[in-house]
Amino acid sequence: MKKVYTILTLIGFVFLLITQVSFMPGNDEVQTREQLGSKLFFDNILSKDRTLNCSSCHNPEFAFADTAVFSKGIGGKLTARNSPGLTNLSGRTHFFWDGRATSLEEQALGPITSPDEMGLSIEEAVERLNKNEFYANAFQKIFKAAPNKDNLLKALAAFERTLETTNSPYDRYINGDDNALPAAAVRGRNIFIGKGNCNNCHSGEDFTADRFKSIGLYNGKDLNDAGRFKITKDSTVLGEFKIPGLRNVAVTAPYMHNGKFKTLRSVVEYYNNPSAVVSDGINRDLSLDKPLNLSSQDIDDVVEFLKALTDDRFAKNISKN
Repeated sequence: MKKVYTILTLIGFVFLLITQVSFMPGNDEVQTREQLGSKLFFDNILSKDRTLNCSSCHNPEFAFADTAVFSKGIGGKLTARNSPGLTNLSGRTHFFWDGRATSLEEQALGPITSPDEMGLSIEEAVERLNKNEFYANAFQKIFKAAPNKDNLLKALAAFERTLETTNSPYDRYINGDDNALPAAAVRGRNIFIGKGNCNNCHSGEDFTADRFKSIGLYNGKDLNDAGRFKITKDSTVLGEFKIPGLRNVAVTAPYMHNGKFKTLRSVVEYYNNPSAVVSDGINRDLSLDKPLNLSSQDIDDVVEFLKALTDDRFAKNISKN
């Protein structure tokens, strides 16, 4: 059994390397900000002990999300919140669960300097890049300047803006292919925009209203669950978190800022009757005060619709749960 496990682990590691290579250009191919950002995204040079890179918490196989409740930073430290996916962020106005960053450039700085993540000061990061012959030359070629805080963050953000996905069964369906969605997903879509009222928060091309909501997970005890309040100190936003987009959501489990829900079905079940799942939540949005009264079949259908939002490149990793 141990031998089989070792073989499977090795296969998984090789597959991850292959996946990373598809995004990471070779040294001779770095001609643009986007390519330079991709190179940096997968390079351990930006972590304090050189053991981690951005993809350690944002796995390309899973729409650049993590499959763990909390990701491991340097020294095995755990992050305070679940690592979300990085696809389809180019049109967003706030980043991180609590919205503390207002640009992808500002967001890129956070994980590098966080002591619980990559743990490297921006000054040391810039020094390392300047001492590295490849990066010193690449930044000069692309930015006409030596590596610095500004162009480092611009490169990483440029790469992240390339992670847009629009090649899903749902996209083919709304573009006129009536056979692109199975019947269950079509029913699920009707529930999503009908009695489920899901598009009240998850609207637009990427299924997010770019707002903050409290869905009732905050019980007044854990400040990590206080969300937007930690940034604004406004008591009216206690427990509010950024509404995430739903593209590729079927491969980004577990869900919510704290990874509370392991499956899409458990998420939909929660929204069907929040107080039945979390009885001590406070400041829950009024739109969630009444049960939706979805049947078990309705819930299954909504889950099938959510799965249909998965870009083809990630489809093989859709959870079976």
